[in-house]
Amino acid sequence: MTASVLPGMLDIDADADAYLSAHALVDESVSDALLTGRERDIRDRTREVVAREVAPRATELDRTHAFAHDSYHALAGAGLAGLVFPEDLGGSGDSHVAYAAAMEEITAGCAATSLVYMTQTHAAYPILLAGSRELAERSIPSLLNGSAYGAMAITEPDAGSDVSSIRTRATRNADGSAYTVRGSKTFITTGDRADTIVCFVTVDPGLGRDGVTAVVIDGDLPGVEGGIPFHKMGMHGSSTAELFLRDVEVPTGNRLGEEGSGWRIVMSSVIKSRISAAAQGVGLARNAYVRTLLALREIHGRRLPDELSFQLAELRGEILQGRLLLLATAREVDHAENPSTAHIGIMKQACTDLGWRTAVAATALLGPYGDLAGVGVERSLRDAKVTQVYDGTNEVQRLLIARDTSRALGDLIPTQRSVS
Repeated sequence: MTASVLPGMLDIDADADAYLSAHALVDESVSDALLTGRERDIRDRTREVVAREVAPRATELDRTHAFAHDSYHALAGAGLAGLVFPEDLGGSGDSHVAYAAAMEEITAGCAATSLVYMTQTHAAYPILLAGSRELAERSIPSLLNGSAYGAMAITEPDAGSDVSSIRTRATRNADGSAYTVRGSKTFITTGDRADTIVCFVTVDPGLGRDGVTAVVIDGDLPGVEGGIPFHKMGMHGSSTAELFLRDVEVPTGNRLGEEGSGWRIVMSSVIKSRISAAAQGVGLARNAYVRTLLALREIHGRRLPDELSFQLAELRGEILQGRLLLLATAREVDHAENPSTAHIGIMKQACTDLGWRTAVAATALLGPYGDLAGVGVERSLRDAKVTQVYDGTNEVQRLLIARDTSRALGDLIPTQRSVS
């Protein structure tokens, strides 16, 4: 941060101890009580790595649009990149609560790095869920340690949230040993550099969702081409691109599950992705809040005007509520055999809306300083918007929640009314 922005304001991204002290302001005993000792340790270790290796790179990644390779490798090198995966595949076998807490920490330091981090998890998880042991051993450890990058290739120009509309076609060869995959994908995170692509295709467009199938495609196969990364509002340290598949030969051993099981794999996988997005929402809100506190202290001193204090109090309460919802829902995923789709939708929608709403409010609280890149709040605002869109738009989440509510109403025993 340059001295011309706010002369006495700490550059917490450049000073790890200052970063750790500033972000300790948002630790709340009531949310810490939801974490086990192991989960608190992972949270604290992640914050330490972020303070020393991730946050110092964040401003430059945002400015140059360079890929967050070094930041991801710092997390992987600290053993933090495979939290929900078994140890024999390079993970640590930890809880979804630990993963959510780590995601919040990474996002607070650099949202773009958190997008790279979560995409590695999202690409590895379907392989763990439905791939052969050989495929898992070949693919997952390299994704977790960062020697390979992964992508989830679902979205197409005419198939976004509606997975059943996928048109990328997989046709079996005559001897049944391979598929020929032809089609294109868009808005694919890390699509320009992916070594391991979990691609959702259809074996028969006429079957709708019953034709959707998942295959793992090696990024260096002939016919695989990543497009030029899109220019985006935010998340500049993570790339998003089109992906073109021109008669790519994929062995049937790279299929995940049976033909037609792709829809179920997507629905199982979105649990992970929506925890990720929700944690990003809380982390982005927290980053905007902390930076606003520091800037307002520099502008007004230790005694803030009451109107600002009241607004900050409301933001603090909302961030705590978001974190409690995130951790409670992640705990349900850890323990429930069939976690509530509605609860996951509520978490994703509420927490990502929190990230956007807090960043907007923080920008307004800072007045003319809110627009300055050196203060850092405007980056949170730009980064936050996309979290409301990917991993199921928040409008889709509201639809799922409404459907669940309607089902619950339909299960009520109807009352009998007598007509006189």
